[in-house]
Formats: sequence, C-alpha cells, structure tokens
Amino acid sequence: MQHHYTPNKSCKESECSCCCCCCCPGPQGPPGPQGLTGATGATGATGTAGSTGATGATGTAGSTGATGSTGATGSTGATGSTGATGATGTAGATGATGATGTAGATGATGSTGATGSTGATGSTGATGATGTAGSTGATGATGATGSTGTAGSTGATGATGATGSTGATGSTGATGSTGATGATGTAGATGTAGATGATGSTGATGSTGATGSTGATGATGTAGATGATGSTGATGSTGATGSTGATGATGTAGSTGATGSTGATGSTGATGSTGGVLDFADFFALMPPDNAATVAPGTDVSFPQNGPTSGAAIARTGPSTFNLSAIGIYQVLFQVSVTEPGQLILTLNGADLAYTVVGRATGTSQIVGIALVQTTVINSLLTVRNPAGNSTALTITPLAGGTRPVSAHLVITRLQ
Repeated sequence: MQHHYTPNKSCKESECSCCCCCCCPGPQGPPGPQGLTGATGATGATGTAGSTGATGATGTAGSTGATGSTGATGSTGATGSTGATGATGTAGATGATGATGTAGATGATGSTGATGSTGATGSTGATGATGTAGSTGATGATGATGSTGTAGSTGATGATGATGSTGATGSTGATGSTGATGATGTAGATGTAGATGATGSTGATGSTGATGSTGATGATGTAGATGATGSTGATGSTGATGSTGATGATGTAGSTGATGSTGATGSTGATGSTGGVLDFADFFALMPPDNAATVAPGTDVSFPQNGPTSGAAIARTGPSTFNLSAIGIYQVLFQVSVTEPGQLILTLNGADLAYTVVGRATGTSQIVGIALVQTTVINSLLTVRNPAGNSTALTITPLAGGTRPVSAHLVITRLQ
C-alpha cells in the first residue's frame, strides 16, 4: 500500500490542526472497543510567528482518478408509534374584577391619585409528570473505536520555514485498501514544522461500501397531564382622580426680531390676454316673409335665419329658441319693428327675465332691447317673447318705412 501525505494549503501556522496527513499502516481490521476519553493536556504557549515565505509557483494539476461506485443505501427502519398526549388540565376560575372608583370632578390638573393595589396572582398549577420516553430502537452495530490516549502538551510552534516551490502534481494512483485502525497512542509534543515537501501523487478513490440498515425508532412515551391553572386574584379598586391643577400664567412674548432686508424685485411676467368676446352669433328675420302671423301674448318672436357666428357654442334649437351651451355672461341685443304699442322680454329656460322688458306706448317704430344675461347651467334656452298678460297681439311690421323687407335681429355675445 502507498503512503499519502497531503498538506492543506489553507493552514495557518497558528492552526496546525487544519493540516491533514494520513498514515496508512496496513490492512484495516475490525474496530476495537471505544476507550475512555483521556484528559486534555495543557495548551502550550504560542510561538512567535515566523515570516511567511514566498509562495512557490503552482504546478500543473494532475488528472483526477475515476470515482468509485457508491454502494446501495440500506433500508430505513420502521418509525415507532407516537405516545398519546396527556389530558389538559382545567383552567382555573378568573377572579372577580374590582369595583371602579368614582371619577373625581374635573378642574385644574392636580396630583394623580394613588393607584390601587394589584390583586395577588393565583398560584400556578403543578406541571404534570413527563411520560417515560419510549425505548430507542437498536442502532446498527458500529465497530468499536480504539481507546484514545491522553493528549500530550502542545509544544511551542517553531518558526515556519520558507515555502518551497510546488512540484508538478503527478497522476493519481489507485487507492489501496484501508487497513484496520490501530489504537491511538498518546499524542506527542508537536515538533517544529518542517519545510513542506513536494506533493505526492494521489491514488485512485476506492469504491464506497454499502450503507448499513438504520435501526427502528423506539415508541414515544405518553405526555403527562397538564396541571390546573390557578385562580386569578381580584383587581384592586382604582383610586379617585385628583383635582386638576391651576393653569400656569402665560409667559411674556419675546421681542420681535429685526426685519430682514427686502429682496430684489423679480422680473415682470408677460401680460395676460385681454378680456373680450368668447362666442357670438346673429339670428335674424325678414318681413316678409317671416313672422307672417301676429305674435300673441306669451308667444315668442321668430328669428328663423342665421347670420354670422363663431361656431356651435351659441346655436338655434328652433325658429324662436336659442341654446347657450356654456355657463357664463352673455350680452343680448334685439330689435323688432312692431306696428302696435307693446312690450318684448327675454326669457331664460322658460322663465321671464323681468329686468329685460322694453316697450313703447305709441307710434309705429322698432322696439330695441339690450341686457346682460348670466347662465348657471349648461345648455340654457333663450327667447324674445311678447310677455304673457299683455292684451295685444303684436304685428311684426312688413316693409316698414319703404319697399324693402325689414329685418329683426337677435345678437348674442358671450363675454370673457
């Protein structure tokens, strides 16, 4: 058989136990009985750390030998039955709650009343006895370990020699059979660490033996009964709340600090847009042929033809009704040639706007009105009406003052 000595390159000089070396003295025999652990010897003084030698060049890695086949895993033993859980003890009765003291009168905040004494805590019930542990199943037979000798004292660590250059790693040889482990002798004093020799070739890994079967787990003993919980002591009464002490006087206000200097005035922003017209529309009638019939009291004047407009924000919904789509303020101008003495009024959503009435008592001429109308809902409807309650139906005069058809206008403008 071959002797293999493999140093662990991560070992530090103060951690000699991390170095691994194995000496294989011969064929492996059956393990001896386990001896008593010897007393641990005193740890020797740590020697001064030697200077670390230069690291040698790393040799090329040799080829790894083939891994041996893994033996079959032994069958797992049956699990023992679990013991029954002991009965839970009854809960102790809860002590009565102490009476709550009456609340003191609330005044100025004063001293706090003493806290009532706390009732004694009931005794804790005795803990039930722990059931006996079930017997542990037999463990598969382990070979007896040889007796361990007493550990000798650790000698001082000598200075570490310079690390030699690492030789090339040789090919891995086959691993020989392991001999029986002999009894471990007493550990001798640790000598000074010598220079690390070249690493020998690693033998091939032998096949792993089959794993022995696991013994059955013993049954778990029954759990003992839980003792009863002791009763809770009564809560002590709450002390009365003390009167509130008087509020202290307000301190004098501190002096006002000096006013800081005024910062430079920023640049003036751009001038905003000037208010004006948002929407407009002109609706008109020509007589003849429009308004051929008289306009009875409670009836609206027709303006069936369209003049200039800014769009759909102000639009007709019929010959005599006009939609104001946006909420806002509108300037409304109307003029109508009427033959009889009479009046005209603006209506909004069917209701008369009393402040918009205009009229004339005699003669034959135009009735002209102008007013500002404010809407509060979208899509409000506006009309020009012969007010209800008047006695006269109005004739919208055709060809007034000449031979041309005469116009009547309704001009609506939404202001910004």
